[in-house]
Amino acid sequence: MNDTVTNESLTSLKALYQDSGLPLKWEPLFVTPVFMETWWGVFGGDSQLNCLSVRSGGNIIGIAPFMRRGAEVTFVGNPDVCDYFDCITVPGRENEFYGLLLDHLKKEGITRLEMPSLRPDSTVLNFFADTAVSRGCEVSFTPNDVSSEMPLPPTWDEYLGYLNTKQRHEVRRKLRRLEEAGTVRYYSVSTPVEVEERYDTFLRMFTESRDDKAEFLTGQRETFFRSLGHNLSEAGMFRLGVLELNAAPAAMIMYFDYHNRIYLYNSGFEKEYDSLSIGLLSKVLSIRESIESGREAYDFLKGDEIYKSRLGGENVRLTDCTITVR
Repeated sequence: MNDTVTNESLTSLKALYQDSGLPLKWEPLFVTPVFMETWWGVFGGDSQLNCLSVRSGGNIIGIAPFMRRGAEVTFVGNPDVCDYFDCITVPGRENEFYGLLLDHLKKEGITRLEMPSLRPDSTVLNFFADTAVSRGCEVSFTPNDVSSEMPLPPTWDEYLGYLNTKQRHEVRRKLRRLEEAGTVRYYSVSTPVEVEERYDTFLRMFTESRDDKAEFLTGQRETFFRSLGHNLSEAGMFRLGVLELNAAPAAMIMYFDYHNRIYLYNSGFEKEYDSLSIGLLSKVLSIRESIESGREAYDFLKGDEIYKSRLGGENVRLTDCTITVR
């Protein structure tokens, strides 16, 4: 059988992503070529790109979006700005893909694979780990963090019905207080021009709303955020949600719209409106907009902030996996 492993460039990955005839499952969003290319352009540094496509009988069965440092590989990205990772696979071909991948990595002198921030449904945890054990590798798991997500019902009223009595009352009360404070408008923008026009305001709100966010947004990360807004909006995956009070932006959220799923990435608000729970309500209104636009799930991403469970999110445990090749 003709089995091959090819080192792909970010350009060739784009071509594979755009080929609708390939049955590859590009999940999660953070392993799409546009996200990886954006990250690589800012953070790639001294690492060597090592994205490997595996073909069996001439047909592609998976892609490992790796970068290499010496004898170690890890995913392209870092957990600070990339919430989840996984390999891109053809459903039903995972065991074959990981077996061929592991054989290739051994031949290339790779002795360690560091794979952080894996969801419970990741193919690494469900297929690669067992394949590695069966081939004599040492596999270890370390709890990483939690994320939070929820399925979205067809209507806003059904969503409110899912909340417990106290939280449903709180959401309605806070919305009523906001409406009593003035004219309220929530909307989202998605084109590169619209995003660029509002991005300075978003970044200012982001850094001024919390001290830890101001510390987080180094010059390098700001460059990444700006590139992400431009590149993902061009790809149709990026949104800025704007909550206006009396025609002036009071809170904004940065999120991704991918495969009928909303990913809440970051947010900020004007501190003068803190008493109106403006930051929380921007998220509430984005949930309502997501329901009205027919999205199926809302992902709050990493972190165990209490507001996520209060708005209906359920925790998902993330795991780091290390494979030592013998």
